[in-house]
Amino acid sequence: MKQPDLPSNLSFEDAMKELESIVAKLDSGDGTLEESITLFQRGVELSKLCSKRLEDIEKRVRILTDNSNGNKKETDFLPTDESNTEK
Repeated sequence: MKQPDLPSNLSFEDAMKELESIVAKLDSGDGTLEESITLFQRGVELSKLCSKRLEDIEKRVRILTDNSNGNKKETDFLPTDESNTEK
């Protein structure tokens, strides 16, 4: 059974709340296998939506940095790869 598409106006916060609710329901172990699969599918779609929204926002983030002349310049935000940092 196909899940209805997520509304395009669903906020990141609302998607996260629904995703957290789905995780709690799945963790409880209550419900049938079919219900669990349906919830899991909805959770995957919500997760994709949240990831896409975060990627879009990350692209818009700008960091002001000093250049060699002491002037401010705008540069794109580049996330660090935490897997390559020493701990």
